[in-house]
Amino acid sequence: MKKLTKQDLYDILYGCTILGTGGGGALAEGLAMVDDALAKGKEFNLVSLDEVPDDAYIATPYMCGAISPLTEEEERKYAAWSPIDEEPCLRAFRAMEKYMGKEFYGVVSTELGGGNTAKAFYVGALAGKYIIDADPAGRSVPELQHSTYYINGLPIAPIAVANQFGDVAILTEVVDDVRAEALVRAMAVASKNHIGVVDHPAQAKDLKKAVIPGAISYALKLGQAFREAKEQGKDLAEALCQAGNGVVLFRGTVRDFGWDTIDGFTVGETLLEGTGDYVGSTYKVWYKNEHIIAWRNGEIDVTVPDLICMVCDDTKEPITNPNYQVGMRVSVFALPAPAEWRTEKGLECFGPKHFGYNIDYVPIEKKFR
Repeated sequence: MKKLTKQDLYDILYGCTILGTGGGGALAEGLAMVDDALAKGKEFNLVSLDEVPDDAYIATPYMCGAISPLTEEEERKYAAWSPIDEEPCLRAFRAMEKYMGKEFYGVVSTELGGGNTAKAFYVGALAGKYIIDADPAGRSVPELQHSTYYINGLPIAPIAVANQFGDVAILTEVVDDVRAEALVRAMAVASKNHIGVVDHPAQAKDLKKAVIPGAISYALKLGQAFREAKEQGKDLAEALCQAGNGVVLFRGTVRDFGWDTIDGFTVGETLLEGTGDYVGSTYKVWYKNEHIIAWRNGEIDVTVPDLICMVCDDTKEPITNPNYQVGMRVSVFALPAPAEWRTEKGLECFGPKHFGYNIDYVPIEKKFR
């Protein structure tokens, strides 16, 4: 077991924001949750999968919804209901424990992202549970079925959901993870585009076979590399590629960007104009919450499941969608996807064809080395 310090937690969330490929929630909100829990005297205790007893129950708390802001008209739709004081994910977690009649040993984050990883940590700290050093994505992903739980056949139900207005529901059964995505997403759309979810309640003996071990430690490694490079005035993209075995793809300024909220997802694209060694070239990244596909000079460059990451060279911070400004200086780099996503089942679930692009996935190691 490792008791995480405030610096550890900040480094983890920075690493998760980088691995979030533009999604995964807002880093500032994640850091605020860490600060709040620490101010309340709570602890964040990280345990490896090997330390977890096989008969212990573990669940996965997270927020589901769009990452783009609501319009004034959409905000007015919710004026009649006041938010409750309790954190929706924590409320859903307690509802799940009550429904199952089990006290959970710990929590697993549903994905690596500055907001969603923090949400699992926050629930774990407030509820006095262990944080498991594992993850079912190894990055951020847009849909519920985009998980190693799904490709390894771990049931998603029962699912507890709770929103900021106090509504709570338990889905005792669902047809499959794709159907769960549709149902939970619809609840999020009806809940100001954000809903707390707890799913995949399972014993550790089953969960251990369905997650990526060491995912939080990997995020910590990247976050430390980011912080140290920033403190030493080094190139952030290069430092992160060295730490994560990645490759720099492009450097430029934001020429144009646009986005919309569609069916509960933030969907958009960002167009960059090359600078330095990339003058005369353009780069476009399309995202559905997370970066999915990138084009250089109109030709496919990198696709999911590999990670398309961005850092702002002006602010020296990772960028989340859709928070761009015209003229912003950006470095784009890619990190290799976890091995689980490169299997036949993984690519069927989370390859470019899932998003409507009839192209074959090419690992970055084969394309750039």
